[in-house]
Amino acid sequence: MSGSIWMPPGSRPDTLPAIPRQRAKPSWAQPDPLDELAERLDDFIAAAVHPDEIAALLESDGLSDDQIRERYGVKDSFALAEELYERVERRYPEPDGPVHDPWQVGLLGCLLRGVVFALPGLGYVLGAPLLAGPQDDVGLPAGTVPLLAGALVGWTWNQGLAHRAYSWLGLGDRDAARRSLLLGAPAGALLGALVALAVAGAAQPAAVAFAAGQSVYLGAATALLVMGRERVLLAALLPMAAGAVLALVHPLPEPARLVLLLGSLVVVAVLGLREVAPLKERGAVLDLRLPPRGRDQPQRTRSRDTTMGPRLSASLPYALFGLATGVLVLYTALGDFLTGEQRSAIAAPAAVALTLSMGPAEWLLYRFRSGSLAGLRSSSTPRAFWRTTVITVLKCLSGYLVALLALSLTTSALWPHAPGIAGVRLAGLLLLGVVLWTGLLLQSFGAVLSAAAICCAAALAQTLALVTHAGSPHWIGLIVHATAAVAQATLVCALLGRATAHR
Repeated sequence: MSGSIWMPPGSRPDTLPAIPRQRAKPSWAQPDPLDELAERLDDFIAAAVHPDEIAALLESDGLSDDQIRERYGVKDSFALAEELYERVERRYPEPDGPVHDPWQVGLLGCLLRGVVFALPGLGYVLGAPLLAGPQDDVGLPAGTVPLLAGALVGWTWNQGLAHRAYSWLGLGDRDAARRSLLLGAPAGALLGALVALAVAGAAQPAAVAFAAGQSVYLGAATALLVMGRERVLLAALLPMAAGAVLALVHPLPEPARLVLLLGSLVVVAVLGLREVAPLKERGAVLDLRLPPRGRDQPQRTRSRDTTMGPRLSASLPYALFGLATGVLVLYTALGDFLTGEQRSAIAAPAAVALTLSMGPAEWLLYRFRSGSLAGLRSSSTPRAFWRTTVITVLKCLSGYLVALLALSLTTSALWPHAPGIAGVRLAGLLLLGVVLWTGLLLQSFGAVLSAAAICCAAALAQTLALVTHAGSPHWIGLIVHATAAVAQATLVCALLGRATAHR
């Protein structure tokens, strides 16, 4: 090992022997079959993300394991696929033309839905003189408690009903969705009216009647919104809204108020009924008969029994989410009245701002889905995708909070005799906005159980704190909203940072 390198005779000691050249392939040698196959399938192999894709292609071409062993000298299609996967460098070509994005929606349509959500609030302006009377035990205006009770029942019931109808629409069965709404909307209206009657009793007939009309409207509006008739609903509400604005400027007589309220209610109810009730074959008369046995289940066919439809229990978390968020919003709107302190008016601007903000919130939910889809295309590692998702969440949430802040300040400035919204009130409102938007985001990804559990716990905690007079209602709301916001934001970052959540 320590001796000198052997040198051929006649060579100088300062030179090394030349390296022999590699022999050229003889003319009679056959090309490597693996190289030929790799060249033929180059584009497909370069875009494959796993050898199993190549194995599936080989098997679809009809190559058996015996042919592969004889022709390529490897064990089976999986071994051949791994060999080809190693030989070809990865290349992922971009698709031709713009990338299809199913989550692109217009901002105007979402803003329209936000306006449609808020316009019914003007009905309370027209109905206020009809509910005149002494304040109740906690200082709320006459008729407020039955109206709130009916509204909570309506929000809860119609949230679950909308989920069930949307589930049928997702399965492509529009008729089953209509049958669900035809049965569910009247049942929810009846339940809301009965709850209002139980709360108010016979002493407040005007409040019970107003609450019953409110429940009918909520059911009919749910049917129209689920079936995509926002513009029709907006047109039906415009006369009532115009009358309410006029009433703010110049007092209207009670008969005119009743005509505007009942007229809009009847129009919305008829439109909703026409949307979900099928027409008879002859003529344009609505077929108001109940669906056949099986309720909203699809009809049997020869090739199959009944299609597996959505379970009723699947809509329960959505109903609970609607109840919990409704309670949180009502606590924010009622302000100090819940503790018997009458130094401030009901914070109606906060409720109006939250309602109007549902339009931008919906659009930003779509923007998040679009951004996460772009992140899936551009990210090469799970950590990079998680980072992209978190950044997208922060951008969308910040945009929603800016919109909510602008709406809150605007409504507070325009609302007559409204208390100023700043400091603890404003912080609590913005944190409630975080709770609502992150809850809707989790709900859109199917994580409704977690969102409903957090929101229900927050509503229960705030209720107990207010009942026991644990502190200022505004500070209680701030603490509860902050805790729920942190919990849901953490859940969003943990859940939606996984690529499998975006399937």
